[in-house]
Amino acid sequence: MFMLQRFVAVLLLVLAGLTVNAQDKKRDSLPYQKYPKLPAFNLLMQDSATIFNTYNIPEGKPTLMIFFSPDCDHCQMTIKNLLGKMDSLKDVRIYMFTPMSLSMLKPFAAQMKLKDYKNITVGKDYEYFFPAFYGANYVPYLVIYDRKKKFVKMWEGGAKMEELMNVLSHL
Repeated sequence: MFMLQRFVAVLLLVLAGLTVNAQDKKRDSLPYQKYPKLPAFNLLMQDSATIFNTYNIPEGKPTLMIFFSPDCDHCQMTIKNLLGKMDSLKDVRIYMFTPMSLSMLKPFAAQMKLKDYKNITVGKDYEYFFPAFYGANYVPYLVIYDRKKKFVKMWEGGAKMEELMNVLSHL
């Protein structure tokens, strides 16, 4: 009986290790890790007719991408904090997008007065590209690309504003 218990315990440990290893491999095989250049994907603009493709983001300035949900309190706080730092972010291109409906996005964008910022583009990830490419499970999800559109850093579930600003200030 004791040997059977030991065998089962060892078997469970081995299976647990395989499960963790499989999850690590899944996370390591996400497209953003294989392709560190800013990906090309479509965003539906708030007019519900215009499609913007991120391929058209020019080089020359850092890019901050924010995947969010308009009804997420943490997303709202992150964006409010970011808007409070816009004087320091005038040379950063900011793309904010959601998988949620335009009927949810438009009031959010109006409340935050996002159209007042020339360096912010807001839209809908209508093809649900972002979660699959980055493995995003939580919002807000922030990704920074450098001036040459190369991946720098990401934060899932939000970022400390000091850390975000520090990374952007060195690009």
